[in-house]
Amino acid sequence: MSGDNRLPSHIAIIPDGNRRYAKQKGKPPWEGHRIGAKVFEKLLEWCKEEGIKELSFWAASTENLMRDKREVDFLLDLFDEFCGRFLQSFEQGKIKDKVKIRFIGELDKLPEKLREKMMKITELTKDYDDYRLNILVNYGGRWEITRAARMIARKVKNNELSVDDITPEVFQENLSLQSEPDLIIRTSEQRLSGLLPWQSIYSELIFLKNKHWPEFTKEDFKKCLEEYAKRNRRFGR
Repeated sequence: MSGDNRLPSHIAIIPDGNRRYAKQKGKPPWEGHRIGAKVFEKLLEWCKEEGIKELSFWAASTENLMRDKREVDFLLDLFDEFCGRFLQSFEQGKIKDKVKIRFIGELDKLPEKLREKMMKITELTKDYDDYRLNILVNYGGRWEITRAARMIARKVKNNELSVDDITPEVFQENLSLQSEPDLIIRTSEQRLSGLLPWQSIYSELIFLKNKHWPEFTKEDFKKCLEEYAKRNRRFGR
């Protein structure tokens, strides 16, 4: 399918159901997150195999990080472990794919050491353009819209921009993420819950309500791509 011109160039994932999966298996919530993290790493390979150029992955919402402290600490440890392994592999020359990695969200509320690792990864990969990986951490759609509005307001206040110059294009330029996902996939539920509210207005949506994220497979991924290829995107026209 990698040669199909109906392939989405940008996919966003809402990986829901880690806790419910763990509960069904009689395990604590963090075990669901552990398995979900492994599926995420597999997803990176699947995207590469299928020729997907950009992936946005909602690793943790603002609300997710308000849960039980033990669960939140485990999630943050998973992020820290991922960043640490990436940096180690980068230093050892084991990272062959030129992937531009960005972390998007209220990062200033994360632990300092984790934030430093994220910033270092962003800096190391900022000039790469073969693939793009956007990891949304402590992210909320209302936060992103509010942040963009504040940035524009400051520019108007500083006479860098006039009110009449504020267009949809200008607003989008001030968002944390400018690119728009062609396809959004969510497991377990059938709503967006605030994911990229500006960027997703014309995104195709696929909800796998009977599948929890730890159960998501390569076959599921391919079926989503096949479903996307069948759709006629009209962009409101």
